[in-house]
Amino acid sequence: MMAVQLGINPLTWTNDDLPSLGGDTPLEVCLAEGKQAGFAGFELGHKFPREADKLNTVLAAHELKAVSGWYSLKLLERSAEEEITAMQPHLELLRDTGCKVMVCCEVTDCVHGDQSKPLSLRKPFPAERWQEFADKIDKVAMHALNHGVQLAYHHHMGTVIQTEAEVDELMSRTGPQLGLLLDSGHCLFSGCAPIVLAKRWANRIVHVHCKDIRKHVMDDAKNANLSFLNAVLNGVFTVPGDGCVDYPALFAELKKNNYEGWLVVEAEQDPAVADPLTFATLGHKNLQTMAAKAGLL
Repeated sequence: MMAVQLGINPLTWTNDDLPSLGGDTPLEVCLAEGKQAGFAGFELGHKFPREADKLNTVLAAHELKAVSGWYSLKLLERSAEEEITAMQPHLELLRDTGCKVMVCCEVTDCVHGDQSKPLSLRKPFPAERWQEFADKIDKVAMHALNHGVQLAYHHHMGTVIQTEAEVDELMSRTGPQLGLLLDSGHCLFSGCAPIVLAKRWANRIVHVHCKDIRKHVMDDAKNANLSFLNAVLNGVFTVPGDGCVDYPALFAELKKNNYEGWLVVEAEQDPAVADPLTFATLGHKNLQTMAAKAGLL
């Protein structure tokens, strides 16, 4: 692995789940401002080229690295073999651009991308299918690892693996070939302090999303029974150090367990309300300060 590096997700500028947010912002602006803010790399989004040579060229022009890229698993609908075939182009793109992890999330029956469905309508993981799912994702994870890329499972609001108990079940049933993406914002939104998962699954964490939470907006979203996207529009997420997540404690725990990998600012907001360059700069400054203090940098 590598030393800890600071990356950012293009959601700060342009949103994949709600394309109207930042829809007119060119990729060049995202990359130039991300570099200006101080970041070393970007996760991918829908505006990035899908051919490795083109992607490498675009990133190199801004002296940026490819960090990872989201992949939507459908293992509750597909066989492991079907999933491997479906993900192969994405896997090869990540491998050929130097990424070491692939962000992945099971999206069958999810509600996070539907603005009309409140989070309360989320379907929990079907208990009788845990072992079947674990066996399948282990196979897929091993295939990815054989290509030099480790799956980093992203627990996510509005999906079938959202809660602390669901993360525990997934991790306890799968082998070390499946890594865990610890997302501080989704963790706290689901009702679990991020340090709890950091302590329990330290040896499985291969990727970290630093998404902070505005507590009053989160509380309002739960009380008003909002959809995930409407909570985002209301400003539930922000950059590290601008919300209520205890990053010093979380980073101290990561350091204690010798975390090596990326710390990624992934704080989707409405760019018309939250100026992307301003928040990217604030996020980098806060993240650098807190990570350095914890000895991660």
